[in-house]
Amino acid sequence: MTYTCADYRVEMILLGLKRRAADETLSPDERDFLEAEIRKLEKTLGVDDP
Repeated sequence: MTYTCADYRVEMILLGLKRRAADETLSPDERDFLEAEIRKLEKTLGVDDP
């Protein structure tokens, strides 16, 4: 498997979303949205983070 710029970009977006989701001041709706986006990206990358 070749690691591409697109793969790197998705990984960086994923890391940013995880940082934002860790913010304790987020509303439950915002956290749910971020967690759904995180799951989508993890599925795209084939990552199984618990």
